Amino acid sequence: MLSREERARYQRQLSLPEIGDAGQERLRAARVLLVGLGGLGSPAALYLAAAGVGHLGLVDHDRVDVSNLHRQVLHGTPDVGRPKVESAREHLQQLNPLVQLELHDCWLTRENAMELVGAYDVIVDGADTFATRYLVNDACVLTGRPNVHASVFRFDGQASVFCTPEGPCYRCLYPSPPPADLVPSCAVGGVLGVLPGLLGLVQATETLKLLLGIGEPLTGRLFMLDALSMQSQVVPVSRDPTCPACGTRTLTALADYDAFCGAPSLHAAHEGEAHEIVELAPAELQRWLREGRSLQLVDVREPFETAQGMIPGAQAMPLATVHDALPLLDMQRPIVCICAGGVRSRKAAATLLNAGCARVYSLSGGMMAWDALTR
Repeated sequence: MLSREERARYQRQLSLPEIGDAGQERLRAARVLLVGLGGLGSPAALYLAAAGVGHLGLVDHDRVDVSNLHRQVLHGTPDVGRPKVESAREHLQQLNPLVQLELHDCWLTRENAMELVGAYDVIVDGADTFATRYLVNDACVLTGRPNVHASVFRFDGQASVFCTPEGPCYRCLYPSPPPADLVPSCAVGGVLGVLPGLLGLVQATETLKLLLGIGEPLTGRLFMLDALSMQSQVVPVSRDPTCPACGTRTLTALADYDAFCGAPSLHAAHEGEAHEIVELAPAELQRWLREGRSLQLVDVREPFETAQGMIPGAQAMPLATVHDALPLLDMQRPIVCICAGGVRSRKAAATLLNAGCARVYSLSGGMMAWDALTR
């Protein structure tokens, strides 16, 4: 039975004959896993919590960066530098304290994906890398969980529902990933901030339809949106009988998706590798500089940010250019990566580690922490 508080909060939904008390109780009992709390996961999480989905699992190991805020509306300026799962919990609890939140402050990997995905009813894929998208897809196929997918780039977005018993999976649409060097990230190619909001809401809508058993989900169909013209189309997607995941079922275990996609891992510090990204406290960096240590300071912020000031001696090298600028660096000297809040610097450090740099550090808390120390 719904409580008086639930009736007051959800009364506009309860008045819909397709939902009513029974539907709201189904939402309350449902478990949804959100993979990524960025541009797509932010609106999806907000609206699923507002709708009364009883259990939301939040998977993300990133921290809020100032460059996130134009599109990741789950977080605010005071959250910069905080773990995204902590920021998300605070804002979602304020929105709807009736929802139970389960925080998974980790990356989704082949070691934990089966357990995490298998513990929820529906998976919302808000990942921003092909490696994670294939990982989510395969884990959903193997555990029998529907995958509510979306992706965005520049002014274009797409969404679909994969891995249902009657429909195709992500591999049916994309049997193999594109070459890594032909797929620029949002940091390079850019993205209109409202676009992931639109597609994240599509994901929330499709998730609610699946949980309630109403309407016509995007199973076997791909929704495509061009935000510049505001034109959309829905195209059919058929199950591929030769698909190793949902067709021939020859895929029986999760694979090495970074290798499959030809992409370097960004999680070196969390996978027990010999070379790890070390967080360097601002006070420690200050001491090293006073001692005259031979350091290379690499500021990976954008030009409009570095124009506001840099640590003396630092090289400006925006994150998107780090790989191409490797010849400018001494691979044997320690490198300290710097950004606004400590998020982009970790990604830059991972790139440098994968390129063979001997010692790489990420300035903990970024320039905000440095400025607070040196004021």
